[in-house]
Amino acid sequence: MINRKLEQLKTLFAEMEQALIAYSGGVDSTLVAKIAYDVLGDRALAVTAISPSLLPEELEDARIQAAQIGIAHKVVQTNEMDNPNYTSNPVNRCYFCKSELHDTLKPLAVQFGYPYVVDGVNADDLKDYRPGIQAAKERGARSPLAELGITKAEVRQLSQQLDLPWWDKPAQPCLSSRFPYGEEITVAKLQRVGRAEIYLRKLGLKNLRVRSEGDTARIELSPEQIKEFVLTTDLATLVSAFQEFGFIYVTLDLEGYRSGKLNQVLPQIVKV
Repeated sequence: MINRKLEQLKTLFAEMEQALIAYSGGVDSTLVAKIAYDVLGDRALAVTAISPSLLPEELEDARIQAAQIGIAHKVVQTNEMDNPNYTSNPVNRCYFCKSELHDTLKPLAVQFGYPYVVDGVNADDLKDYRPGIQAAKERGARSPLAELGITKAEVRQLSQQLDLPWWDKPAQPCLSSRFPYGEEITVAKLQRVGRAEIYLRKLGLKNLRVRSEGDTARIELSPEQIKEFVLTTDLATLVSAFQEFGFIYVTLDLEGYRSGKLNQVLPQIVKV
């Protein structure tokens, strides 16, 4: 089944003939970029959008991965932080983010003669509350993984099968996802969250989030990491570091990390 989906993915790109990939450097869009390059060669272009909501380390990863794949890679700037519909952080914030992204990528595709803009949305993403998917669709973007029913687990399986060393890379959505809906997003807030997460990763921790609410940082770790973290981390030093980043209070979420946790406050009708 997985090999059949891989062949279908290759066929899909062969039919496109040329494609511009919305490339974040995450596992999903990197697999799309890999297959696109394998099929199309120099008729595929990976484009990474940078803004304050993207960690500099993520951009560096994207560059390294693109170079290893061999695909041409371009970096562009997006300006969602100039849009109050985005910075006010409504429940459909992601819609305005993806609108800005694809309003930037589509003219670029036209300029360079690419008939398709494709992204890394997978089949599992369609089951979650992702208003950005609608924004991409409205602008004509295609999602090959979702079109072929390829799930997140299958993305990782295919990436491992293709010997991509980042097949098990943790998901890293934009930093704006760390804030509860309704709390204004600013560049300063994004920077302090980013610095806090980098600090934790340097301690060897993975699959983590630093949720930010007002002056409070709430650390989410995978459940199996929590006990060791409490027993082995110099908590006083950590709190001092977080306070230097701009937080006043530092807490630990005892439930542990769970993707999309902030969406649990949404009414059920919005999630569907």
